[in-house]
Amino acid sequence: MLVSGVDESLVVTDRAEELCLELARLKAQAVLTRLRPTDDERTLVLGCDSVLAFDGEILGKPADAADATRRWERMRGRSGVLHSGHCLIDIVAGRRAEAVASTTVHFADISDDEIATYVATGEPLAVAGAFTIDGLGGPFVERIEGDPGTVVGLSLPLLRRLLADLDCRITDLWTKIAPGNQTVEPLG
Repeated sequence: MLVSGVDESLVVTDRAEELCLELARLKAQAVLTRLRPTDDERTLVLGCDSVLAFDGEILGKPADAADATRRWERMRGRSGVLHSGHCLIDIVAGRRAEAVASTTVHFADISDDEIATYVATGEPLAVAGAFTIDGLGGPFVERIEGDPGTVVGLSLPLLRRLLADLDCRITDLWTKIAPGNQTVEPLG
């Protein structure tokens, strides 16, 4: 995994889907420029970015702990939509497939003390919308409507469709399935 180093503040729009997809494009392109694939080796680059649409606002990563606290005070007991942009580039073929996955997130009605304790962990400062479902913030999400991977930042069903758009099956990413053995060895 390579970190793109993209300055996310460069993209300005009032549409959450447009913002996360443009950031995903920029991230994939930034990584692509650092790679040197050979002509006989298929190389794929995936850029992803997420934002939370809440009350008509687009919420990326909070600016600081006070911002994360304010967000949670507003979000508790309510819902928002987490959008994750995905941009997949086949470097050798020079083709690209992209899309946005969206999932509705229903937040628990958490107490001021729970908010303060969660924000003090630092976790909400590093993630879009100031929450995660795969970390300490998981208990503060009552339920989701959609793919949980979208909320984590990578929708595997969407990735499978994007790969198909580039004439690649997700199973092509596995190195082999040994005869008589159900063990799959991932690329490493």
